[in-house]
Amino acid sequence: MDVIGLIPQFGSLLYTIAAFVVALSVIVAVHEYGHYIVGRWSGIHAEVFSIGFGPVLWSRVDRRGTRWQIALLPFGGYVKFLGDANAASGKDGESMAEIYRRNPGDLRRTMHGAPLWARAATVAAGPLFNFVMSILVFAVIFMTRGAPVEPLTVAEIRDLPGVETSLRPGDTILSVGGVPLPGSDFASDSEEGAAWRDFEGALPLAAQLEYSVMRDGAEVTATGPQFFPALVGSVVPRSAAQDAGLRSGDVIRAIDGEAIVAFRQLKDIVEGSDGKPLLLDVWREGEMLQLLLVPRRTDSPTPEGGYETNWRIGVASGQAFDPATETPGPLAALATGVSRTGDIVYSSLSGLWHMIAGQISTCNISGPVGIAQASGAVASQGAQSFIAFIAVLSTAVGLLNLFPIPALDGGHLVFYAYEAVAGKPPSDNVLRVLMALGITLILSLMLFSLSNDLFC
Repeated sequence: MDVIGLIPQFGSLLYTIAAFVVALSVIVAVHEYGHYIVGRWSGIHAEVFSIGFGPVLWSRVDRRGTRWQIALLPFGGYVKFLGDANAASGKDGESMAEIYRRNPGDLRRTMHGAPLWARAATVAAGPLFNFVMSILVFAVIFMTRGAPVEPLTVAEIRDLPGVETSLRPGDTILSVGGVPLPGSDFASDSEEGAAWRDFEGALPLAAQLEYSVMRDGAEVTATGPQFFPALVGSVVPRSAAQDAGLRSGDVIRAIDGEAIVAFRQLKDIVEGSDGKPLLLDVWREGEMLQLLLVPRRTDSPTPEGGYETNWRIGVASGQAFDPATETPGPLAALATGVSRTGDIVYSSLSGLWHMIAGQISTCNISGPVGIAQASGAVASQGAQSFIAFIAVLSTAVGLLNLFPIPALDGGHLVFYAYEAVAGKPPSDNVLRVLMALGITLILSLMLFSLSNDLFC
């Protein structure tokens, strides 16, 4: 056995596991802290705040009597409130009776003896904190990256092979190859996206184009590269492109010997490949290399809100130059964070509906192995990408917990809604049966998603 040869694979596995544990722990900590802090504000005492399950690795008790702990199995966490029987906040009848015997007034400090509003607020706070975290992270990233200035202005020209350019930083782009740039007056993001797609489709298929630019107050003509060259802007985790070894910044010069100059040519060839392997000639930092890539059938959202199935490799395009940016204000950044989080919620619900309707494959559901692989892949792309990935996962976790399944937060909220209408909670026996059914359903979904990771 080549033990030395296994070391890089073992190191990659450890890196993937570490990234997954960090991502999950951050999301769980935010979610459970939402339950804890709103419960505390509502007068409900938390006995245990745990990150992970199983044997306790570290713990301490604070001045309020809450034990904070980190457990061995980092696959979730929980807050156990006074009167809870377990991490799912089941009612501990014996404990409640003992609390009543000692001091009836202490029932108000239990999860099951608190007013309905306090229980509902405490339960809803977990998913809410996940959404708030995502919004804030996306807002900070947007402020860090900046928004392109209007009109579009050159900041830094990319190094592309076989292309001469007379563009300069500070040039304001008016048209490319005789095609005017889309304006900035759009009624919706979908209209803006459609305008840029029309612009891309109208560009001449040439490696070098004429640019009309404003420079020092005068309109001049400059030469520059294809506006959307066959440049890899980013690589999707767990995609065909990642498996083939493509990296951000790579320029694809040819596919199966056929020269290409624009990203839309790459897209057309991949979509028409019928899944056959493609041999790519790739320029990377001054060197040429060949990569063999096999497109995959992928369900992708459409601008109209539905889904379409096409052959994909998992790359996003890059521009010929980096645009000049400006730092958006806090309100604009928060608006972007809300919009991004809302888009994730909408696409998740839309994808789930299309899977139930049989319009797209259920292989789109990833389990712990898939999420771990994605965590490691995104972490390798840099801290900002990893933080953005955590924000996406946080939204997904918040949404999942709102599903009306007993044992999840959404199930508890349904019980509270019933109590508000009926004037009394469901009986303990009914709750036990429903909780058992909910846990069974959750375990079944976990097994299903794990089978997707292994066999899809």
